[in-house]
Amino acid sequence: MINRKPAADRLRPRSFDEMAGQSHLVGKNGVLRRLCDSGHLTSMIFFGPPGTGKTTAASIIAENSGMELRRLNATTASLADVKAVASETEGMFGQGGILLYLDEIQYFNKKQQQSLLEYLEDGRITLIASTTENPYYYIYDALLSRCCVFEFKPVPPKEMLPLLTRHAEKLCPDGAESAALSYIAGCAAGDVRRAVTLLDFAASLGEGRITEKRARELLPSIMAGCFDRDGDVHYDLLSCLQKSIRGSDPDAAVFYLARLLEGGDLISPCRRLMVIASEDIGAAYPMAAVITRACVESAKELGLPEARIPLANAAVMLATAPKSNSAYCALDAAAEDIRNGKGQAIPTHLRSPLFKGYVYPHDYPDHWVDQQYLPDDLKGRKYYVYGENKTEKAAEAYWKNIRKK
Repeated sequence: MINRKPAADRLRPRSFDEMAGQSHLVGKNGVLRRLCDSGHLTSMIFFGPPGTGKTTAASIIAENSGMELRRLNATTASLADVKAVASETEGMFGQGGILLYLDEIQYFNKKQQQSLLEYLEDGRITLIASTTENPYYYIYDALLSRCCVFEFKPVPPKEMLPLLTRHAEKLCPDGAESAALSYIAGCAAGDVRRAVTLLDFAASLGEGRITEKRARELLPSIMAGCFDRDGDVHYDLLSCLQKSIRGSDPDAAVFYLARLLEGGDLISPCRRLMVIASEDIGAAYPMAAVITRACVESAKELGLPEARIPLANAAVMLATAPKSNSAYCALDAAAEDIRNGKGQAIPTHLRSPLFKGYVYPHDYPDHWVDQQYLPDDLKGRKYYVYGENKTEKAAEAYWKNIRKK
């Protein structure tokens, strides 16, 4: 049996023009392309789903910069490996600088991430770290503040087609039908690596031109049912599910839930239903989040096909529940003030360890006392507006009565 590198590695693009998707980063006016053209490289963090071009972009950047590229994977690398890469800067091969591509950086603990700071600050290493997780949750501030963060997004099928067409000509002497390539791209769910792997699999059978029929025979029906050839349908179905529930239409809600489940997707509707419970029902029926969570956990434990039963209950309950987005809107308004640099100084009486001047509300009638909690520059700012529903109106009346006293 021939042992060869995966097609996605053998056929990896060598320039930004050959990449699929990410036009906001590597397109004609993409920020990454402009950064490379400027000749001034900085340490970077790439985050996004698998197969969206993070490793490819790092390889192209390294080649264009003239720097030596070294790759480590945080799932297996240690501090010794990082030090070994840094030591190369003392030899002739590191004279132009070392570009370290560190994959899955979220698996490095705080000490390991902090060990990178020394090499970034003295310029021995330029870091490109990649992660499939939100870097603001998994990467420590000291490292994050020294890097530019770039988001890689799932690649739409139409943007995969030029790359798949080129690869089909290399992998299969007779090429592939455009319908076959469209079908493969649609089934890849935004993952270019998956699409190339599927194409390579179809070409490896050596049965002449790759037809749509052969592509359909090779791909799992569960994948094909969830992601159609137009590619965005899976995400559209999730959007339709949420909009139907938000619009209080239980019939449409169960229809779109059924389409997702028939495609074999259990995790995405579970996650979306939990979002809906807080985003669209929220304070109007606070128990919605608890009930939805219970239904989701039951569904995951049961698995398909039985999982459809608790999820149907959750969808109908959410669609027929009163609606409110007041808490969500309040948070967004507060976040906007934070992004504008407001509220940086915490009030003195709320700071540890002395809390000088803080008044304990439980010592007062109704467990409330008039006291400032927002920073001085936001004093009196109102973010939360009570919604027009029974639950929030009752809460509003309760607090109006207490404050009158």
